Amino acid sequence: MINKKCTVELLDHRVEAEFNKLAKDMKANCLRIIELVEKLGPQAVGMPFVRPLVDKLWEIRFRGKGGIARAIYQVIGVNRLVILHIFVKKRQITPRHAINLARKRIGVIEI
Repeated sequence: MINKKCTVELLDHRVEAEFNKLAKDMKANCLRIIELVEKLGPQAVGMPFVRPLVDKLWEIRFRGKGGIARAIYQVIGVNRLVILHIFVKKRQITPRHAINLARKRIGVIEI
């Protein structure tokens, strides 16, 4: 991962729609963590807010009154973090379909 400032972006309108579906407090918590990641870099933020998943996928971990949510992302190049999928978790482990969806979306990233 990177050890310096980076830019965080949503992949496209689908991810923006997923973000907009979140409860207000979840959005606020997600944005707070994203600001930390942009300022310090994901490795400096680390657990409990940023964690590796599989392959080159990582997750931003946040919560609200309605439960817990995740934003799956991949680092592109040196300092670009692209969020591929945002969802509210219903179970303890990250659902396989959420990881597979993020993997499918990787193919549309412009490098």
